[in-house]
Amino acid sequence: MKIKSVLVSQPKPVDFEKSPYGELAKKYGLTIDFHKFITIEGVPARDFRQDRVSLADHTAVIMTSRNSVDHFFRIAKEMRFEVPETLKYFCISESTAYYLQKYVQYRKRKIFYGKQSFNDLLEIIRKHKEDKFLLPCSDIAKESMADLLEQNKVEFTKAVLYRTVASNLSGVKLENYDMVIFFSPAGIKSLQKNFPKFKQGDKVFGGFGESTCEAIKESGFTLHIEAPTKNSPSMTMAIEEFLETEAKKARKKA
Repeated sequence: MKIKSVLVSQPKPVDFEKSPYGELAKKYGLTIDFHKFITIEGVPARDFRQDRVSLADHTAVIMTSRNSVDHFFRIAKEMRFEVPETLKYFCISESTAYYLQKYVQYRKRKIFYGKQSFNDLLEIIRKHKEDKFLLPCSDIAKESMADLLEQNKVEFTKAVLYRTVASNLSGVKLENYDMVIFFSPAGIKSLQKNFPKFKQGDKVFGGFGESTCEAIKESGFTLHIEAPTKNSPSMTMAIEEFLETEAKKARKKA
């Protein structure tokens, strides 16, 4: 299986040449293109009010992504809610925590973060059960997070602040690619919405995250590359591992 072209369903890195994808392209002679398969749209304040969620009733907020950060502060601004300095922030990762600097003075806030998974963060949240948490999320948020909070008797409110919709992929020619990489279940739905007659054939599919990989298989497609894994914590490392394995197979046949 010779891979020459790859389509990544995410925005192109700012400095592609120096990014892991750029290094991968150079090392293996790949053409790597980027195209967002999904678009994030904020829920207007007028719609959010219908959910009767009061931001002022919460003493802590759980940030699972940069999108949750952006839309929490957006909705607060639209509703003219002044975010109190005493509000605690519980972030899924260190990078998400640092992203808060876009909106608040980092050193003057109570900010906690996990290593990368929600289970890591939950261990920290459990130590603050006296707080009432707000969980900003999308309309297709994983129910597993809410289930875990309920199981651990954490008082929280789910707040749908943004929606995930399929991007227009009419300009994308899937037949030009040997490999397609996905990062969310919504990306799979976008593929099916934009290309209802699509057949995978011998095209290689890669997925990042357990829910994404499950969505690929549940949609009837073959999953060739899965990340993160113990050996390949990043998507680019997983792709490289796959390419190396395929190269070894080719050498044995030669």
